[in-house]
Amino acid sequence: MARASALVSILSSQTMARNCLFSSHVSVFSTPVSHSPQQYLQKHFQLRRGKKLARDLVPLQRGEIECLGAFPVRPRRVSTRSSAIGGERNVCEVSGQGCGSRMGNSSNDAMMTSGIRIGTRRAGSDLKTYATGTLIPARGFVPQLRFGKNFLLNPKAGISGGGIVAEPSSKRKGSKKDAPPDVKLTQLRELMDKNGIDAYIVPSEDAHQSEFIADCFMRRAFISGFTGSAGSVIISKDRASLWTDGRYFLQAENQLGPHWTLMRAGTAGVPSMSEWCRDNLPEGSVVGVDPYLFTSDAFEELKRTLAEKNHSISLLYDCNLVDQVWGSARPNPPSAPLRVHDIKYAGVDVSTKLANLRKELVSVGATVIVVTMLDEIAWLLNLRGSDVPCSPVTYAYVVVELETATLFVDESKVTHDVAQQLAQASVTVKPYESLVPEIRKLALEGSKLWLDASRVSVAIKNAFNDACLQYYSNLGSLEASKRELKEANGPASLHRSSPISLSKALKNDAELEGMKNAHLRDAAALTEFWSWLEHKIVVEKQSLSEVEVTERLYDFRAKQSGFLDVSFETISGSGPNGAIVHYRAEAGTCAQVDEHNLFLLDSGAQYVDGTTDITRTVHFGVPTPREKECFTRVLQGHIAVDQAVFPEYTPGFVLDVLARNSLWKIGLDYRHGTGHGVGAALNVHEGPQSMSARFGNMTGLQPGMIISNEPGYYEDRVFGIRIENLVIIREAETENRFGGVTFLSFEKLSFVPIQAKMLELSLLSDSELTWLNDYHAQVWEKVSPLVAGDALEWLHRNTRPIQRPSGSKKPQELSTTTSV
Repeated sequence: MARASALVSILSSQTMARNCLFSSHVSVFSTPVSHSPQQYLQKHFQLRRGKKLARDLVPLQRGEIECLGAFPVRPRRVSTRSSAIGGERNVCEVSGQGCGSRMGNSSNDAMMTSGIRIGTRRAGSDLKTYATGTLIPARGFVPQLRFGKNFLLNPKAGISGGGIVAEPSSKRKGSKKDAPPDVKLTQLRELMDKNGIDAYIVPSEDAHQSEFIADCFMRRAFISGFTGSAGSVIISKDRASLWTDGRYFLQAENQLGPHWTLMRAGTAGVPSMSEWCRDNLPEGSVVGVDPYLFTSDAFEELKRTLAEKNHSISLLYDCNLVDQVWGSARPNPPSAPLRVHDIKYAGVDVSTKLANLRKELVSVGATVIVVTMLDEIAWLLNLRGSDVPCSPVTYAYVVVELETATLFVDESKVTHDVAQQLAQASVTVKPYESLVPEIRKLALEGSKLWLDASRVSVAIKNAFNDACLQYYSNLGSLEASKRELKEANGPASLHRSSPISLSKALKNDAELEGMKNAHLRDAAALTEFWSWLEHKIVVEKQSLSEVEVTERLYDFRAKQSGFLDVSFETISGSGPNGAIVHYRAEAGTCAQVDEHNLFLLDSGAQYVDGTTDITRTVHFGVPTPREKECFTRVLQGHIAVDQAVFPEYTPGFVLDVLARNSLWKIGLDYRHGTGHGVGAALNVHEGPQSMSARFGNMTGLQPGMIISNEPGYYEDRVFGIRIENLVIIREAETENRFGGVTFLSFEKLSFVPIQAKMLELSLLSDSELTWLNDYHAQVWEKVSPLVAGDALEWLHRNTRPIQRPSGSKKPQELSTTTSV
């Protein structure tokens, strides 16, 4: 079993320690030759006794020692050795069982207001903490305390009250002074000066707030080098910083250059983007944004925060500064044609959908709605496109009034079949660029606009509001009676969530049937793929690159009828790469898939009748006990969610705890949500439903929704584990209906075996083992008729009932109570 890393490295002007790698081995304290490690620590530090401390810092001695904290831990071995790095030094290794962790990046790490708690991850079967308290510099020595690789606590600000700050990439990748200038940043800052801007914000989204976007709109990726699907940057005159969430921390570390600072969004001590601008820019600064890329809500939040320090915002309507830096190298906008989504897959025709939408408008007193989300447009008009990689959508807007509807799109994309379908539903077509003038016209006509401020850009909102002001200012010249009538019937915006989002999420029978059929064909492709890959690695003793595996998987899916494309870039992560939640393998730098490492494969496909998304984690050799335990606990969370029965309209965050409970019992967790909505032959990520620890989404789960069930665990730079199926929310058959409430449960959509060799059977309860055997029986029943030969034999081997070894102890049933 791997040994744990100590989490503190001591840095000073007197002695610079080596940067800790926080691998599965050890981290070190480096000291001058004139001091032993014991003398060095005793000379420069003392541990102040606090309420939570059991004892003071004991002198470090060679051999076994007891814990240094308030909680019991396994013994840590401390030894000294010589190091040739940077000259002769005495090095104190602090090690033990388990694996190192990083302060601020995991829920089992924490900053305490009364001091500093330093912890390791699991040691044996228990989460242990080996030092708690406050380290105080002695004899005028001013150290820095490093938590993990990228977080520093600055004692000069007060050790017990200092904050954690993100460390610049330059600290990881060499001195910023030694690195060549970043030409893109230099050019952007020159443009900022010309436009009178002190800072410029570049979000990852396009003008439609899409998660996945066309190449020509990947401005954040172009300027920063970070290619993850979520993240935004702020470039000031002397800094360049990227904010992203826990799915992308490792990827961002790898991709950002030395001139960039990674800001781990959602981590203790890391400010939001608006807070950073407020607190770091000189008072009275001007922040520039592209108004087409900021939603109305996001703009108002930024505006309020910046006003606290007298900052202002400059809306650059006529130019995007990144586009100017990009120049002629910027890809052309997509121009692929639209296609009709057949009624046998859509289930409801366009005219009916528009009529239902108009009923919604009337119910709230609106006369018109502007639809900006690409998947909502595709669903509403039963159209599909290919402007965005992996997503069957096209760049367009739709304006629906009580009597008319208009599609704003590049007219060259409208084929004969598409034009015919639109005409049948009385939908006219206008150029994409003509939306904003149309919005102004609606205001001058006195329209009541339904506007989802969380999705509609501030450019569109401002166009309507400015025209409203013009409308009311024109009333001054009218006589009183006419003015009152005009005011009563004047334009207004109604800020409400889009009604299309929920309608799209509640799948009809035709959509559900298409999803089921697509998933069965996908399961057949995956069965053939896994059979092939296992034979290559186990029998032929080959190792394949992550990219080769990805390409071969595409080939197996492409043979299935109705296949169009992948539903997202395949995540093919071997060993440490599996710990990067949204990893993307690239030729020349990717790892090998072999029998020595865990292999995580998260993939999906777009079929004409449905969208798939599934993850399996396997080992082609012999998994370690650590890997098996983590895998089994992830599976327990998956099973707990799958078996859940809950009242209708329960928010997804209520169920999220079920997925994490088994991991929490040993102090582990993961940094992403447990479930996301999935479109029917549409985007692989859709709302409004979700299952996440973030409790801000109060959308209730309802029958007909599709959601993923994908708990995981990721040991940074070691391995990653995720198990994902898609499920349909159905009404549950219960003996009672307390208070007349309908109860719900999940129906599986995904049918691919879960690898038995990864199980630690001693952890599984009888009911959990029964669930797994029942699931594999369903996989065999549904998929075996669709495959033959080696694939059929592989499927049979991997769906046979799993039995406990004779004489093994049966675990007690897991408690349903949650460890918090």
